[in-house]
Amino acid sequence: MKRRDLIKNLTILPIAGSINPLETLLSAPAPEANLTGALKSKTLPELHRSAFVMDGHIHVMTREILMNTDIGQRYSDGSFDLPRAMEGGLDALFFSVYTPEHYYPGRFETKNTFRVMNLALDQIKKNDAVIELALTASDIERINKKGKMAAFLDLEGGFDLNGDINLLRALYRLGLRSIQLTAHNTSTAFIDACSDVSYWGGINDLGKKIIAELNDLGVVINVAHASNEAIIQAAEASSDPVIYSHGGFYNIVDNPRCITDEAAKAVAEKGGVIGVQFGSLFNNPVYAAWKKTPSVPKTIVPKGTTPHSLIPQATMQTIEEVDRQLALEVPLNFRGTIPDEYWMHVDQLAKVIDYGVKLVGEDHIALGSDFDGGPELPREIKDVSDYPQLTIAMQKLGYSDQRIRKILGLNWLRVIRQVTEA
Repeated sequence: MKRRDLIKNLTILPIAGSINPLETLLSAPAPEANLTGALKSKTLPELHRSAFVMDGHIHVMTREILMNTDIGQRYSDGSFDLPRAMEGGLDALFFSVYTPEHYYPGRFETKNTFRVMNLALDQIKKNDAVIELALTASDIERINKKGKMAAFLDLEGGFDLNGDINLLRALYRLGLRSIQLTAHNTSTAFIDACSDVSYWGGINDLGKKIIAELNDLGVVINVAHASNEAIIQAAEASSDPVIYSHGGFYNIVDNPRCITDEAAKAVAEKGGVIGVQFGSLFNNPVYAAWKKTPSVPKTIVPKGTTPHSLIPQATMQTIEEVDRQLALEVPLNFRGTIPDEYWMHVDQLAKVIDYGVKLVGEDHIALGSDFDGGPELPREIKDVSDYPQLTIAMQKLGYSDQRIRKILGLNWLRVIRQVTEA
């Protein structure tokens, strides 16, 4: 079965144990092949339908592990599931395996990472009619030619706060091919996070060893959430291009999660790619000013100080109790109310993309939505099914088709090929 499209009025796919979802897909209208061979609905804009489309950062497994749900099911809330991803013309995604800070005090980060990795593999296998695991760029192309979506596993959050290289090797053997160096917003034994205390002035010797190991394995290094110094130093230390999977630009919104021009140029000069996140907080100065909280100077402590994340915490919580606490926040999408005057439109997001293109060039900018990770989405984008709105917005900028194709996915594919197939 090679059909990739789902029409907008498709009913909720059944949960495992009931009717096979493929039987529902059989009645969908015939799609056409795009340049990679993947099948997409004729209702998509022509350029979007024919382009290779890849998202650099989508949260996928948190809901599934906490609520025993299935990504093949159409959810009534949140921003991502497979039916809506196919409607949006997605060919591939950095399939995020996420371990948030909730698991750090009890030092459950490693256990959670491995169980979420295992679930990700189970979910991909369960839905293998529409999605497959990709380990290389060639895998992505092969999977697309079969009319399926490709899942490229990416870790967000600490695999181990101490930085045990043996755990990296084990994750690699399971299929992980992209990893965020920081433990989300938390500094670790080897790297400083952008929103935490600076312990190392960037990365330390262990961080360099981890980067060398990732280069040897052929794993994409993701510097999102790292401090400015850590991004620059990681790009310098890596023999491969590095990526910044999702964020904004500091010169547009001065949020520590946004990349500075200096760091963006360091990533680009190494051949890397910067993914533009879809949220107002990182991309809309008017919204950011409205939400602004007083800035706190970044704390810098003497090198060698033990990071707070490594200091044993007084907690008796079990991992099951942490699960129940986190489940109250699922889905991890924005739930607030935005007045009209502060609500970002997709044309503002396109302007941020254009800023990046003018700063580092069209070969180094891509999209990293952060769907189901909390962004305050533009008015025209309610979920992943609205991905074509970005293509239309870039067309309005007067971009050439080739430039848009690069930003929609070819830049991600190039970096993945350089790292995984060297």
